[in-house]
Amino acid sequence: MEQVIDAGGFGAGQLPFEAAWDGIRTSLRKSCGERIFDGWLKPLRLGACDADSGEVRLAAPSAFMATWVQNHFAEQIGAAWRAMLPSVRHVIIEAAADAPARAALEAAPVAEPEVKAAETTPAAAAPANKGTALDARYSFDSFVVGKANELAYNAAKTLAEGGKLAFNPLFLHGGTGLGKTHLMHAIGHEYRLRHPEAHILYMSAEKFMFEFVSALRAKDTHSFKQRLRAADVLLIDDVQFIAGKDSTQEEFFHTMNELISAGRRLVISADRSPQNLDGIESRILSRLSWGLVADINPADFELRYNIIVKKLESLPEGTVPDEVALFLAKRISASIRELEGALNRVIAFATLNNRAIDLDFAQEALAEQLRASQRRVSIDEIQRKVCEHFRIRQTEMGSARRAREVARPRQIAMYLAKQLTQRSLPEIGRRFGGRDHTTVIHAVRTIEALRVKDAEIDADVRLLLRQLEG
Repeated sequence: MEQVIDAGGFGAGQLPFEAAWDGIRTSLRKSCGERIFDGWLKPLRLGACDADSGEVRLAAPSAFMATWVQNHFAEQIGAAWRAMLPSVRHVIIEAAADAPARAALEAAPVAEPEVKAAETTPAAAAPANKGTALDARYSFDSFVVGKANELAYNAAKTLAEGGKLAFNPLFLHGGTGLGKTHLMHAIGHEYRLRHPEAHILYMSAEKFMFEFVSALRAKDTHSFKQRLRAADVLLIDDVQFIAGKDSTQEEFFHTMNELISAGRRLVISADRSPQNLDGIESRILSRLSWGLVADINPADFELRYNIIVKKLESLPEGTVPDEVALFLAKRISASIRELEGALNRVIAFATLNNRAIDLDFAQEALAEQLRASQRRVSIDEIQRKVCEHFRIRQTEMGSARRAREVARPRQIAMYLAKQLTQRSLPEIGRRFGGRDHTTVIHAVRTIEALRVKDAEIDADVRLLLRQLEG
């Protein structure tokens, strides 16, 4: 690839691009370690550079590597360039001209000096009047639908279409890496497509809290309130993080009321249902339950397999054999995010080592991850399996009911959570309706005793253990 270097835009004491890149490579080797650097960053080559626009292009030997480096190191590389050459504003990581054709990805603009790197978001590349930070990768077209997420998907599509709504807000809940954030970004993209002038705002609950506290300190809460309440669609991710934050919850409550009263659309996500959220005011929980509550359950085998097939559509046919896709779908069950990460790892290792992908190679590449995931079962998954087995609603896991047909399955679920997860007793108790750790201890001892003298209970537990451990 032709390299264009124009040193005319440098200020006093600034280095040429080539010298800066040499220094950046040295610093990345130290900060990332030899193995990571040699495998992913060393192959990058300096491409075209423009001092006037502050644009630097880095070429990777393959489209896959360009994508991987963009996703994992864009911010770190951008910060390194900024430290060497303050005039650099954009770092573009793309496939070299002779690499297999796939879309090049642009790294997020390098943060200005007064902005912390952790606060940089894709919003910097969006129109200033939109105030949104939507990820282009997350759309309804790229979302794979199955039984585990069908309700949430249909509800999100309905809300995004912009017609008259029978529910507001939409509350999405499910474990980590199951697709909540994907659906929220997809809602924003779809609504904007249908309503180009709409004001769509996406932020995490943590960012909501940070910006509100900053506005309080600056004595400018009016601007903060005005910006949020002017949104046509407000998307708040991971609302569980405002638990125990009284002033933030107060503002969040009034923001919800204003938006719902004005007929604007509100989408909120959390890692559990409203009834199981601890440390959140009851009036907020009431509003969250007021609209439509849609859960996203762990993906079953069929959905996991379909997700892999969808991911492989952009690769040459035969790159990943079907037996490997089936193997991944069967063995990587903790979350969709981990499943996609495992697929990326297999492809990356094959690319770097010039190896063909087969079942033996996949097992070799994922050996460490497979060992680590053998007993990684979530409390949500345990509760779901127990409720399916005993044919009760999952909300009963956190309810106050003490009827035997509910209390015994709840005790079994607590017992399994203690056996199969690394969660502490207080944390297990919190996931079962805010119960005390002594309740968990009692449940564990009760089930241990019943397994010795009650063959039916022991059989139930054995069956559930087999299902959960795969």
